[in-house]
Amino acid sequence: MRFVRVRPGPIDRVWDYLTDPVKRARWFAGGSMELRAGGKLRLTFRHKDLAPNETPPPGYEAHHDPGTTMENVVTRCEPPRLLAFTFGSDGESEVTIELTPQGKDVQLVLTHRATGGDIPYMGEFGPGWHTHLTLLYAHLAGTPPPPFWELFLRHKAAYDQLRRAAWPT
Repeated sequence: MRFVRVRPGPIDRVWDYLTDPVKRARWFAGGSMELRAGGKLRLTFRHKDLAPNETPPPGYEAHHDPGTTMENVVTRCEPPRLLAFTFGSDGESEVTIELTPQGKDVQLVLTHRATGGDIPYMGEFGPGWHTHLTLLYAHLAGTPPPPFWELFLRHKAAYDQLRRAAWPT
């Protein structure tokens, strides 16, 4: 799946929100990152930090609190334009984020490719990326982020509808 978004720049600021663990935790997941190909990347998802006054929907409690952690590997790192890393419990998918300046803004292209065991989870990853990229925009624009779980569930319903239309049972 691919997401193309334009975000407030400059590019170095957007890059910081991708790579700095504190800034990344504000919109996606915290955790350490070695900024080099082959480097370790720990993604710590604790959605209670993103939505402190919200109750997660059934099935998502662990992601909310206490959180979950994934150990990943940086596969490409070309600051401040390209970051790629494995994703998922067994690294069975890869996320590539490309940044391109567009005047004072930055085009962000996020591509998530899954193989093997991660394919069934793409229906979860899609609404997750939609939601997290919306939070990233809010932080970069200096606006309040929308309610996390409400937005996630709205996107999940849309993805479920698309899946049913594409692959009827």
